[in-house]
Formats: sequence, C-alpha cells, structure tokens
Amino acid sequence: MKCPIDGEPLVMTERSGVEIDYCPKCRGVWLDRGELDKIIERAGPAAPAQDYRHDTHGQRPYKKKRASFLGDLFDF
Repeated sequence: MKCPIDGEPLVMTERSGVEIDYCPKCRGVWLDRGELDKIIERAGPAAPAQDYRHDTHGQRPYKKKRASFLGDLFDF
C-alpha cells in the first residue's frame, strides 16, 4: 500500500500488540478499522490533567505537560 500523502510505500510494524502502517518519509500513521480502539484500550487510565512542579531555583512554577499514550506508542 502507498502513502496517500507522498506515494511512498507504507511500512507495517507492531506497537503494543497492534499492527500499524506508517510512512517512513512523512511519518504519517495509518490505522485500519478498530486499531485506534485497541490502542486506546491498551493505553490504560489517563494521567492527571494538571501537575504543577517547582524548579530548584525558586522561580515560578511551571505546568508539566500531560503524558500521552501516543507518545509511548509512537516514540514522540
């Protein structure tokens, strides 16, 4: 199968027990029916929406970015 964006051949790989197709050139990810549901099921519970941390220099607190199950899945 070819990438709908740039025509490159898609590569199949397995992530978290789900086969996905991705384009090595544009890094697009293409899912078949039901694959997104499987990914969401295996992601587990969501992280807390807000987590404030303080640095060691007493500056303003910063908001920690929420962890994403897609980041673990696709190595963002």
